[in-house]
Amino acid sequence: MSLGKRSRVDAMDSNKPIDVLVVGAGLSGLTAAVCLQAAGLRVRILEGAGSVGGRIKGISGIEQNTILADLGPTWVWPRWQPVVERWMGRLSLAQFPQYEAGDGILDGYGGPPRRYPLPGQDGIARIVGGPSALVQALAAQLDPDTIMTNARVVEIKATSAGIEVITADGALFEAAHLILAAPLRLIEEQICIAGLPPELLAALRATPTWMAQQAKAVALYDEPFWRGEDLSGRVASRTGPLMEVHDHTPASGDIGALFGFVGWDAAARLQDPKALRQTILDQRVRCFGPRAEKPMQLVIQDWAQEPLTCSAADLREPPLHPDIGPAILRQPHLDGRLWFAVSESADISPGLIEGALSAGEMAAQRLLVRI
Repeated sequence: MSLGKRSRVDAMDSNKPIDVLVVGAGLSGLTAAVCLQAAGLRVRILEGAGSVGGRIKGISGIEQNTILADLGPTWVWPRWQPVVERWMGRLSLAQFPQYEAGDGILDGYGGPPRRYPLPGQDGIARIVGGPSALVQALAAQLDPDTIMTNARVVEIKATSAGIEVITADGALFEAAHLILAAPLRLIEEQICIAGLPPELLAALRATPTWMAQQAKAVALYDEPFWRGEDLSGRVASRTGPLMEVHDHTPASGDIGALFGFVGWDAAARLQDPKALRQTILDQRVRCFGPRAEKPMQLVIQDWAQEPLTCSAADLREPPLHPDIGPAILRQPHLDGRLWFAVSESADISPGLIEGALSAGEMAAQRLLVRI
């Protein structure tokens, strides 16, 4: 299909051109957009999904904009993560410590589950409102109509004037610069970009997407009953299906919550989801007693089934946490017009919330220096 047959999208509701297109409305993309708009640039975000947040997702409460539990990342370490601490201050967000008081439970270590003190993590904390509060606060700082959802990008071209971006429905967007804030392997697999060097393509393919193969199970109860039994809510298990469990009660304490990481692989989860749910409930009862048998809600978020998170390459390999990638992931491309900004491209805390904030912030700063 030629460019002449594509629909050209006007730059927001003004005759002024867009300075920067951002592909992806996850934490990195939103952070980059906030930094760029604060510097006076016109920004548009194209998000392939129907909502913002990317891998940050939560279970919504009855009240508007309330999140009861996280289905994506949960923890931050502000004491050791200065970027997190700075952005939480900038966005007026509060933290509270991860609940770890009381005994943990060892499951599958010979005999029935037994209580055992499990070591905690220094400085581990949660955000009041969950990481979704970060997403909401960042989105609220953007100009109206900045974010366009259901706009999945399939092709990117460099032109003499800048960058052309084409979405799956044939819409054409133009800007002087572009920030790609999506999982790196998905960019390589799903977006046609002419002119990228082979070593960059190899780096994109080699970078595992954090959480891509993970599934997270969250159970909500009317109260955190385990705390009254001097239990921390933590479980270390050799038998599963949840290999580790943690207290996930919100800061308000209005309800109780436990979350765990599923040990079944993606194929097994997909093949028998009913059996997975039942074995999770069986394990809850085995470890916490009959009060755990009937949660108000049990939600299993399988990130391997999210096409805008998990790539084919991720499913072919064992799950790995990304290391700090090569410098080429943080350098400009296509004559200085294209940048990458996602947690896996960060040079600190790759894959974590701090990595996502840092990647978005640094891409925006480096782009501004070149304008």
